[in-house]
Amino acid sequence: MRFVKQFLAVAVAALVGWQCVAAVEGNFFLTLVMGALTAVLGVVVYRWVVRRTEHREPTELGLDGRGGKLGRGTLIGFAMFAAVIATIAFLDGYRVEGWGSPTGALGLLGFMAAAAVTEELLFRGVLFRIVEERTGTWIALALTGVVFGAIHLANPDATLWGATAIAIEAGFMLAACYAATRNLWVPIGLHFGWNFAAGGIFSVVVSGNGESKGLLEASTSGPVALSGGDFGPEGSLYAVLAGVVLTVVFLWLAKRRGHIIARRHRSAQAPATATVTR
Repeated sequence: MRFVKQFLAVAVAALVGWQCVAAVEGNFFLTLVMGALTAVLGVVVYRWVVRRTEHREPTELGLDGRGGKLGRGTLIGFAMFAAVIATIAFLDGYRVEGWGSPTGALGLLGFMAAAAVTEELLFRGVLFRIVEERTGTWIALALTGVVFGAIHLANPDATLWGATAIAIEAGFMLAACYAATRNLWVPIGLHFGWNFAAGGIFSVVVSGNGESKGLLEASTSGPVALSGGDFGPEGSLYAVLAGVVLTVVFLWLAKRRGHIIARRHRSAQAPATATVTR
């Protein structure tokens, strides 16, 4: 029941925010403002609903030290995508043709902030965290990663391969990031850094959502395995490889820190069940 309440509360906040963002589409300043407000609204609602349903402080989204954690995640996400683009460019699959739109980049700053916050709250803050409590880290990572990839099939230029790539390089990796840190600010930053680098700086297609008007004027070409095709560089094998590497690193950190939760077995719950039955 608490899962439903938490998911619905955050989903409604996200939906309201995204409706406002959509209403000001085309105005970079209002998109920046409404995107930022949507992100703030998501955080406020998540903290409120966790307190109300779990009767605890949401330490995974604590306000102390959030700036450093958010910044660290953003740097990781930005560096990860920059490395992917550099590889694709080295193989002649990405070309910079000039300067793009600074105002477009500012609008995307707000847009990507809203996307990173709302998606991380829903998929890592609620879905992964609660599924993990019941099934353990490994099953939760696999299930929520697949679901995260599957929702990207709704994007305009989505492909089955693109959704699979997102599941591997983002769904699994971001869940592993949360498992390693037990903090939502780091995966939020990572998600934002990756997305803003893609759309706001390098001006490539983000997850099959059409062309982005960012800071650079650029184009991609070549086979899907190199450039990702219409889905964008996230459909490139190099993006998948980068995601796999980071997933392994985060899972190694999670295991080293003792953050891996084992799957619960029925036998471990039998005494409690028997007591209730009596």
